[in-house]
Amino acid sequence: MAKPSDLLLDTCAAIWMAQGAHLEPDALGAIDQSGEEGRPIRLSLITAWELGLLAKRGRAAMAQPPGAIFRAFLQLPGIVQQDLTADILIDSSQLPQPVHGDPADRIIIATARALDLTIVTRDRLILDYAALGHVRALAC
Repeated sequence: MAKPSDLLLDTCAAIWMAQGAHLEPDALGAIDQSGEEGRPIRLSLITAWELGLLAKRGRAAMAQPPGAIFRAFLQLPGIVQQDLTADILIDSSQLPQPVHGDPADRIIIATARALDLTIVTRDRLILDYAALGHVRALAC
């Protein structure tokens, strides 16, 4: 049996996980398995940028500043920060077509591809991209 890949949360998945929202059974199982095996669940630095945009645009009610929320995510059991590299940023601009138009989602996709990660997401466009075989994703 192949070793499961580590997980990479997209921004919405991180928010739902932090709020204790309902997650799909497969995603919840993968998250639990990662914890049981001591494998990290990764959170991209681009999520900090997205939180700032959500707050500025008033698209998400936030009880704390975006930086505090991002740091709180990193305090959740098993969550680790996934840094960005120049190669990941460059790769995000050169992904196979058809690809998501959102720059943050492109960076998350490029990160997953570069590091052999599975994206945990509800984003239909990322899930559709995964269905084409360009990246692994798990609906949450």
